[in-house]
Parts: sequence; C-alpha cells; structure tokens
Amino acid sequence: MMAAAHTLASVLLWLILCSTSPVFFVGALVVWLVTVPFDRRLRILHLYSSAWASFYTYIFPFWRIAIRGRERIRNDRAYVLVSNHQSWLDILVLFQLYRHFKWVSKASVFSAPFLGWNMRLNRYIAIRRGDAHDAQRMMTDCIATLASGSSIMMFPEGTRSLDGHLRPFKHGAFTLAKEQAVPVLPIVLDGTLEALPKHGLVLRSAPDIVVQALDPIDPEAFPTAEALRDHVRAVMELKLHELQAEREGGGPPTEAIAATA
Repeated sequence: MMAAAHTLASVLLWLILCSTSPVFFVGALVVWLVTVPFDRRLRILHLYSSAWASFYTYIFPFWRIAIRGRERIRNDRAYVLVSNHQSWLDILVLFQLYRHFKWVSKASVFSAPFLGWNMRLNRYIAIRRGDAHDAQRMMTDCIATLASGSSIMMFPEGTRSLDGHLRPFKHGAFTLAKEQAVPVLPIVLDGTLEALPKHGLVLRSAPDIVVQALDPIDPEAFPTAEALRDHVRAVMELKLHELQAEREGGGPPTEAIAATA
C-alpha cells in the first residue's frame, strides 16, 4: 500500500513540476526584467528561485525537512559553501536556506528547459566535467563572483554518493577559498538519499531530511589548500555520522523550518 502511495505521489509531483515550471520561469523573467537595473548580483531573482525550488518540497507529503544553522550564513559577506551530495533532491533542499549564492553545476543542467534556463538567468556557473580548459574558466568566474560579494555553492565530491558516505573531495573549492582568502562554510545534508536514490525516480518517505550549516572555516589557518580540504571533509564526515546516528536512533531532529531559521 505504501509503495503504491509513493508511486502515485511521485507521478503527481513530476507532473506538477513539468506543468508549473513554464509558469515559474515566466515569473523569473518578470523578476529579472524588473530588478536587474538595480540588483546587479541578482539577489532578488535568487530568492524567487529559492521559493520556486522549495515549492516542490513543500507539497510532497512524505518529507519533513529541518534547516539548521542558517544564521551562520551571513548576508553581508561571501563564502565558499560546500555540501555533501546524496541525491538530485539536494539542489531543491539547499534552496531552502534562502541565502544568496551562485551554484556551480555541470553544464548539461543549464540546457534543461525552464529550470536550466533559469540557472542561466541567475548567472550560476557551469562546468564541463573532464575539460581542463573549462575548469580554468569556471575558476575565473568563481573568483569574479566572490569579488562581487556573492557566495558560491559547490559539491566537492563532484557527483552523488551511492551509499550516503562521503566520497573523496576534489580540491577546486578549497584552492579557490585559499587563494581568495574567503571562508569555507560546510553544509551537511542527510536523508535525501532515502528520499530519492541516485538511480530512481520514485520518491520515498524519509524519516527526516536535515540541512545543517556549520561554522565557517578560515582558510588562513591552514598551510595548503589540501590541508584545508582534508580538515573540512573530516568536520563534515563527523557531523554526517552524528546526523545519521540521530536519524537511525529515532531521535527528534525535525523542527518547523521557521523555528530553525
């Protein structure tokens, strides 16, 4: 019975996503046209996009999402935000932070109708995997974004985890933070793998989905980008284990989103 309910709810959610995305994109165009003359960093458009993405997680009946530590992400400074990556849902869930940042994402996503077009409209940053020349262009774009006062959001694992455990981290985010003297702010996700596994389309119940923002880490405290990378990964791995133990132990991690803001 529960499997049938999940399948039905998934079909309805995918249909809603496909049918509403054109409408939301028209709204994004209007927001862009009205605000771009005075909002050069497109902060208002990003907030609109956050509401658009969050709409789909709000309406799915089998998820409870807790956002923790949002206050650690200050609006008056730039960070290199790094998050573990468990599921395609991570993107929707991270928008619920309602903090300004520019995504760094694989180039193919930017070609998707409406959602990808909105990413271009927001001036998020594309990267073609395996292309060294394009990786350098991506780093240049990230440097300019940070210099403008906007944070960037990266998945340092590079791809989704199959089992929920952290994969090795790539060095790009940490090289960027070290060279630009910008704090790294780790974000740990748990529960999205259970909600939508990597090779599936049927959305499932998740006991809790938690987004935990941790304290920013000063890159100047580390001699190299590699040392910074290894420290950040260790901090994130410890917190991920804590969240997984909390969930598996049946603890009460979920609170109302408004209460955890």
